[in-house]
Amino acid sequence: MPETKIWIDLDNSPHVPFFAPIVDELHRLGFVTLITARDCFQVRELADLFRLNYTLIGRHQGKNMIRKVAGLGCRAVQLMPTVLKHKPDLAVSHCSRSQLVAASCLAIPCMFIGDYEFATSWAVVEPTWMVCPEVIPDEAIRCNPSRILRYPGIKEDVYVPRFRPDGGLRQQLGLRDEDIVITMRPPAGEAHYHNPQSDELFDATVAFLSRHPEVKLVAVPRNAKQGAQLRGRWGDLFANGTMRIPEHVVDGLNLIWSSDLVVSGGGTMNREAAALGVPVYSVFRGQIGAVDHHLSAAGRLVLLESADDVRRRIVVARRERDGSLQHAGSAALESIVRHIAISARACTAIPGREAA
Repeated sequence: MPETKIWIDLDNSPHVPFFAPIVDELHRLGFVTLITARDCFQVRELADLFRLNYTLIGRHQGKNMIRKVAGLGCRAVQLMPTVLKHKPDLAVSHCSRSQLVAASCLAIPCMFIGDYEFATSWAVVEPTWMVCPEVIPDEAIRCNPSRILRYPGIKEDVYVPRFRPDGGLRQQLGLRDEDIVITMRPPAGEAHYHNPQSDELFDATVAFLSRHPEVKLVAVPRNAKQGAQLRGRWGDLFANGTMRIPEHVVDGLNLIWSSDLVVSGGGTMNREAAALGVPVYSVFRGQIGAVDHHLSAAGRLVLLESADDVRRRIVVARRERDGSLQHAGSAALESIVRHIAISARACTAIPGREAA
């Protein structure tokens, strides 16, 4: 029997830790994987950190919408020679539109995983299957309901159970045990869903937190350009040691676990903190998805809406860390791997079908 091959595309940095345990499980089940990665944000560095065997194809095209659309089509074309060479049976990604287009053109069944209903579908090309958390209602997903598959919990539950804390990160970053360490992720300024109010709220948060002498801010920019913007905007805080940017890519979960609280303009870091039980505040001002509403209602995420919220709702305090971490299990990982495995085997069972 020929090997069943699954093509996974890493389109953004959060996709690397998400797919790492999925790839391991698929290999354990006997599947072969083809991994492609886009050269943007910290995808390449994280893929190296997680020791994934990947092929780097395409790059980020910036904030301009015309360039974004052109870049999507360009990368879809760039992916095709590699895909034609390896002939995968199923394409899988977490919202990679370029993979969706390429797979559609090459008649490869496609599984589109998403946890933000305002970005999980694309009207031009529909995936074969859409995989979403159970908390997102069917009516919020712009996809044929018969194609929707579900998994329990949140995306971050897929990989957080594998995390083991490393207590040496604070020392590596030049931080003391008595510091109140706050990890901060700026808003995604180049994303299509970006709202300038997020930047204003982020600035208000930095101004508020930096007034506390015991606070040290660890900024995690999305790229070198954003890092330069932070240094230019908050030069005095970098000069006096209040704010810093890690010199090298660090394990995001370990950074969150080493922090006393997290403030982020992006969904993944917010939900990673929630999954780890670390106090987290969101300055995201776009459309709030069902997952974040769920976490907010459960008291696991605080949604900040104004500068007044920053002053009233952020609790600046040290967090007790005993070095241990209790996890509820990996039901999300098991469910997603099962969806992929069943779908991939169904694809290879189609009479007369030859991938690509």
